[in-house]
Amino acid sequence: MLSTDDRHEIDDVLALHGHLFDRGHLDRLHEIFTPEVVYDLSDAGVGTFEGIDAVRAAAIRLGDDNPLAHHVTNVVIAEQTADEVTVHSKGLVIMADGTLSGVDHRDTLRRHDGHWRISRRVVTAARRGGTTS
Repeated sequence: MLSTDDRHEIDDVLALHGHLFDRGHLDRLHEIFTPEVVYDLSDAGVGTFEGIDAVRAAAIRLGDDNPLAHHVTNVVIAEQTADEVTVHSKGLVIMADGTLSGVDHRDTLRRHDGHWRISRRVVTAARRGGTTS
């Protein structure tokens, strides 16, 4: 069972992601990712990046095409062990052209140097779910 402190730290890591990327603090990505993070944006046609340096380089390459703002919401811890959790969340992304996009995150966080960090993030476009009649 996760402690309340663990849950707060996990929420903080997910929230800090947007602050770091939106403010261009790419030198601080170690605060949210494990060194060997896998960041999967293949659903958006951008590809998958392995390691903090690759994630940072991809953000730098996007330059002015990077989203202006990332917002995370609806955080649910779906699976857990003592040192690893799977978290589902929703995201709203304001793109450089001003459009708004919805995304789904599936994150795996694990303890790294005594702190929770994202070791894998899969981002997919939000899609309409099934309906119940």
